[in-house]
Amino acid sequence: MGICGTAMGHAALLAKAAGHEVTGSDAGIYPPMSDVLRAADITIQVGYDPQRLAALAPDLVVVGNALSRGNPEIEWLLETRALRFTSLPALLAETALRGRRNLVIAGTHGKTTTTSLTAFLLRANATDPGFLIGGVPLDPPMGQHLGDPAAPFVIEGDEYDSAFFDKRSKFIHYAPHIAAINNLEFDHADIFRDLADVQRTFRHLTRLIPRQGWLLLNGDDPNLTEFRASPWTQVATIGSGADLDLQIVDFAESPADTRFTLVWRGKVWATVAWAMPGLFNARNAATAALTAGLALHPHDPTQLSLDSLARFRGVKRRQEVKFERKHLIVIEDFGHHPTALAATLTSLRARYPGHLLTAVFEPRSNSARTQVHQAGFIAALAVADAVFLGAVNRADALVPDQRFDSEAVIAALAGRNIPAQTAPTNRGLLTQLNAIPSTEERPRIVAFFTNGSFDGIIEDFVTQAATA
Repeated sequence: MGICGTAMGHAALLAKAAGHEVTGSDAGIYPPMSDVLRAADITIQVGYDPQRLAALAPDLVVVGNALSRGNPEIEWLLETRALRFTSLPALLAETALRGRRNLVIAGTHGKTTTTSLTAFLLRANATDPGFLIGGVPLDPPMGQHLGDPAAPFVIEGDEYDSAFFDKRSKFIHYAPHIAAINNLEFDHADIFRDLADVQRTFRHLTRLIPRQGWLLLNGDDPNLTEFRASPWTQVATIGSGADLDLQIVDFAESPADTRFTLVWRGKVWATVAWAMPGLFNARNAATAALTAGLALHPHDPTQLSLDSLARFRGVKRRQEVKFERKHLIVIEDFGHHPTALAATLTSLRARYPGHLLTAVFEPRSNSARTQVHQAGFIAALAVADAVFLGAVNRADALVPDQRFDSEAVIAALAGRNIPAQTAPTNRGLLTQLNAIPSTEERPRIVAFFTNGSFDGIIEDFVTQAATA
């Protein structure tokens, strides 16, 4: 149930690869996952129908965490108890992850990219890992793979809840041998009360690591400082600080590439030159390198070759260039938290000096559409030269004093001499975007930020640009 979600779809593909007969239902049948599932001969049912579910009589129903009470199939399952049901993470724990050395990549930002990088590096070092990635990677060339049962399994560890009947974070099910925490901030305001509540669930994850396992921490993040005291397992820190175990040194970003050197406990490991932008991606690479290195070479992770990073292409919708001509570059990014927006916009400034930087942001996630991060979004968007704000998603479900206040954000940005505008609908916003005058003097970057579809306006803007 909810099969077109990225994680659920990849889990369905894993189950199919393991020899099971798989079908699914979803209210919205949408690519890219729907195309991938159908190519694997997995049937997708439109909508939720208890009679259809009863007729199918599957051995097990896997309930996605986006589904809740009131769903007709869920109500039938609870009323009749005719079929076994479970959550997605519980299914993975009992099937793909059982008996494996699991590498769990967690954190508020960068999970998908770092999970992809870890799987990519393991494969580049003559290993056949299993993996499940919560996005659509370019490298490796698929988002899921069972791999060799004797090899590690890399999984994206989401802190969001497991199902309507299991409010624990998904990663609690994943039995980590190595757990990497990229960073930790307050997010998912619909689930967690405050930062301390988020820290509590991550601390529960660390308690599951065995004595000979590893906890890998972003040493630059003050919200993870207390996690260094985890005497039940081995701990290593990663970042740009001089006192950290894996240091990122000599970081430099230019229009040509990004370069940095990794130093493990005083020993130079490798100098990396690659196409991925930003210090945040350098940290993702360092985390992936140490995760994969310790998994294969626990006594000396620097034996892991990092040469393949030069050809890593990233993940769709993570700083993805959708269109590029001399005077216009269009980028799509999954960013929906102020820290992610600020890091990406700052990187774009370094990578494209002299360009006009336009940020187009949709307040869509359960936190972003509220005022909980509004001050942070103002500071992040102020990195841009101009700002367009999409319609607040499901605005009518929020009372006005809790809803993201677009007009207040526009006024705050105007106080910093940054022009900003919004529209009642995303379609209306597209009209405003298409009216941006082109300039021969300064090329422009238009960076879209959304964790949804933005009502299709990104593709339409690219189409308009291509025919202009």
